[in-house]
Amino acid sequence: MDLDWLKDFLALAEQKSFSRAAEVRNVTQPAFSRRIRALEDWIGVPLFLRSAQGATLTPAGAYFQPLAQDLLRSLQHLQRETRAVGERERGALSIAATHALSFTFFPSWIRRHMRFEALGTLNLISDSLEACEQIMLGGEVHFLLCHHHAQTPTRFEAERFPSIRVGNDVLVPFSAPDAEGRPLWPLPGTGERPARLLAYSQASGLGRILLAQMALAQDTALARDAAGMATVFTSHLAATLLTMARDGHGIAWLPLTLAEEDLARARLVRAGPERFDIPIEIRLFRSPDCRNDAADELWASLQAK
Repeated sequence: MDLDWLKDFLALAEQKSFSRAAEVRNVTQPAFSRRIRALEDWIGVPLFLRSAQGATLTPAGAYFQPLAQDLLRSLQHLQRETRAVGERERGALSIAATHALSFTFFPSWIRRHMRFEALGTLNLISDSLEACEQIMLGGEVHFLLCHHHAQTPTRFEAERFPSIRVGNDVLVPFSAPDAEGRPLWPLPGTGERPARLLAYSQASGLGRILLAQMALAQDTALARDAAGMATVFTSHLAATLLTMARDGHGIAWLPLTLAEEDLARARLVRAGPERFDIPIEIRLFRSPDCRNDAADELWASLQAK
């Protein structure tokens, strides 16, 4: 069995659409469909019911889903631990980063701060904040790169896990434009026409920030107008919410660093005025348990700025 089949299965179970799941997995839809069929042939039973409305799990698929999640996590953990044993004495650097930052902020940021010729290996682990926290707490990586808001609880005690702000970002509500260039789903919504919210799942750090802002600041525009929003879709991937917003399915609060190209090309527009924006930090947390010369060099470089 190919490990990618498990990732494909979980993507389709979440997206419920072959086209969206193939986009998330960065493969063509025909190739994605063949891999799902190969997994079903390997198991011996259908895992999805296919219809014009999309794909839903069969009873066998629903049984297999949590097992596939556990198996994938175990295999990834085994890979990381085995790699760590082989690289412990070298100048390897391991960083866990949330999905949104892995392919927007991280590449240019690390080039500015590290001499790659001095590294044995640079290992980037991209996942949800919840998964990255588990990796960090397990002492499997040197650093965690994530979005952060001072009013949002974190699992890292400041005394054990020092951190440095390495950038700024802002969560902005975006919608696809209508024919006149106005937001297709404007904020605030109304009782007659609620704004369709594309929401983050509980595993998402950006979702935590949004929920915390609603809970801690009941008099803000965001909290006052929450009643005018109806959640229609949930994902832990900001990139998935961006695609859904771009396709006109609703409003998503997205990091500006992720959405700025779509904004510049008018594929997305602000869904509401700037009072709905949430300023956030990009912060690097350091592990107290995973240390080497490469990690020390990066930390010293950042502290000297």
